[in-house]
Amino acid sequence: MNIAQSAVIPELPPVSVLTPVPLRSSGERSQAVIGIANGATTGANASRASWKLQGGQQEEAFEGIVGRSASLQRALREVEVVAPTDSGVLIQGETGTGKELVARAIHNLSARRDRPLVKLNCAAIPSGLLESELFGHERGAFTGALMRKAGRFEVADKGTLFLDEVGDIPLDLQPKLLRVLQEHEFERLGSTHTQQVDVRVVAATHRDLKQMVQAGEFRSDLYYRLHVFPLSVPPLRERREDITILVRHFVAEYARRMNRRIENIPPQAIEALLRYSWPGNVRELQNFIERSVILSPGSVLCSPIAELKETSAQTTVSELSTLEQMEREHVLRAIRKCHWVLGGPNGAAACLGMKRTTLAYRIRKLNIPLRPQ
Repeated sequence: MNIAQSAVIPELPPVSVLTPVPLRSSGERSQAVIGIANGATTGANASRASWKLQGGQQEEAFEGIVGRSASLQRALREVEVVAPTDSGVLIQGETGTGKELVARAIHNLSARRDRPLVKLNCAAIPSGLLESELFGHERGAFTGALMRKAGRFEVADKGTLFLDEVGDIPLDLQPKLLRVLQEHEFERLGSTHTQQVDVRVVAATHRDLKQMVQAGEFRSDLYYRLHVFPLSVPPLRERREDITILVRHFVAEYARRMNRRIENIPPQAIEALLRYSWPGNVRELQNFIERSVILSPGSVLCSPIAELKETSAQTTVSELSTLEQMEREHVLRAIRKCHWVLGGPNGAAACLGMKRTTLAYRIRKLNIPLRPQ
């Protein structure tokens, strides 16, 4: 029996009978963030860390991943199975589900844990510069290359390379990525010297790579090379029993950062959070709780739940719509609310709890106009 299967988790009371939810007993300092920090630094033998909840209950974090739902536990058991091997992993899941945390857990539980974990968001780098970022370049290899630069594969030698949004890698660069995955060798831009590397690649995407292969947007040989061990991270709407735990965790974390003392969460706030569909997943919930803590000068959490009620009501009316239509309406509402500004702290991407590049992809996919009509 592994760690994930042996964990004994106490049950929470039903939401309908909740009185204001205390984060901790009087005088007790929140242990949520401390527990996660300790779990992340003690290696594979202590991948889970606990912190205290109401009445002395214990809740667990797996390498910083908070939750006890069955769907999440299945994913974490798969992490424990694949982490000690040296095989590549393809993490699949919607934006905001915590794919980077899963990649970090795989690295921390592997034999490479003492070597670097190098991260690269393939969607955040212009396509013309992505080859240099991955494989490095020699001085004078192109205009502006004033000195030699090591690429991410070279920096990650003997460690782990996390390629986020791997579905955004251009087609013309995919053969070179396939070669380094298969042969463990590459050349810097502007060099004829072949370098050998020993890198474990963990890739992640929110896109359907199999569908992209069928559409000719992604190489089939690269897809099968990345698809050695696929691992799906469930969206938050499929693990609603984790919402209360996540709310407590984020409230404790942001209250500590902002030097606030928040003791209770109103039951109507918990019920509203449980009803909401969270299209932006855990990242959207985290941003919402941060905003709630900012708006809470006293000991009771003041959440702007009217925003969630409005969305829930509109979703109920259109429950016969397709999922894509519902997503399009939700994204459009966010864009209109932000006056068609996508980026920045007050833009639609921040409102939805996703990256600007991810929102741009959603806009193209859902055929949303870039200006009011």
